[in-house]
Amino acid sequence: MNIAIVGASGAVGQELLKVLAEQNFPVSSLRLFGSKRSAGSVYTFGGKEITVEELTPESDFSGIDIAFTSAGAGTSRQYADVITRHGAVMIDNSSAFRMDSDVPLVVPEVNAADALDRPRNIIGNPNCTTIQMVVALKPINDISPITRVHVATYQAASGAGASAMDELVNQYTEIAEGKEPKVEKFAYQLAYNVIPHVDVFTDNDYTKEEMKMFNETRKIMHSDKIRVSATCVRVPVLRAHSEAIWLETERPVSIDEARTAFESAPGVILEDCPADKLYPMPLHKAGTDPVYVGRLRKDISDDCGLSFWTVSDQIKKGAALNAVQIAQWLLANDPHFANVSK
Repeated sequence: MNIAIVGASGAVGQELLKVLAEQNFPVSSLRLFGSKRSAGSVYTFGGKEITVEELTPESDFSGIDIAFTSAGAGTSRQYADVITRHGAVMIDNSSAFRMDSDVPLVVPEVNAADALDRPRNIIGNPNCTTIQMVVALKPINDISPITRVHVATYQAASGAGASAMDELVNQYTEIAEGKEPKVEKFAYQLAYNVIPHVDVFTDNDYTKEEMKMFNETRKIMHSDKIRVSATCVRVPVLRAHSEAIWLETERPVSIDEARTAFESAPGVILEDCPADKLYPMPLHKAGTDPVYVGRLRKDISDDCGLSFWTVSDQIKKGAALNAVQIAQWLLANDPHFANVSK
């Protein structure tokens, strides 16, 4: 397949290069695009050096089968027609089109077939916290429909990009040297702190990040019955997000049912043995592909409730890997790509 990556120099763009290689995705040609600042940068893929091209209104995407875009919502909106006008499928990692009715929002383990209905040739890659959560919700929802979710997220610095990760590391160094830590990427110092504030606040005092979890979950899972209340928190972890989830189902789901469902669910690994202190932690899951589930138990405040903990790498499954998995599913199932060698 002829592939393009827009935003190649960013954290997700760089992860896309790694994931395409790890997944042995059939790339016959690869073009990289970026801002004027990153144009001219050179990256290696498949043993070849590829130079980043500047993305402009005159950029020619003819011959491109799939374009992965991760350069921000403004860039996605501005260049969507440029990218798709010759038939390329745009898998967009920004928030630009996620809630548009004519753009499918896809997590392959949950609603892969939605990717076939894309009138604008754009497929939305959901928010990282939503992806992680719905992968874990799906196996329970298949047993009994979920009606309510409460979730508290513990989001790593990686969610704000590579420069945010650098800022966190530098803050620890600055503090150790007796200096005032530099704060640019977050509302407050993140080192030795947690910040209950991810993205901007909306009129209802939830942040945009928290409202994304509400709206995107309902769209992905095709349910207006699921009500999601989230509190999103930034924590001093470099990479991999964690989530504490409490859910309510229409009928009680036993722990045995839930355990069996998680053990057989695609994209999920159950690590749950309290006696052995076995539960997933971001320190050990950074750089891995699955959504890990642990601390599974009945919600003692709700007969129809379950509670569990999840960890997943925000840059991989929360962004680059999910996008590549969408492309893999299209290659295997979309008649549009029937002529592409598998």
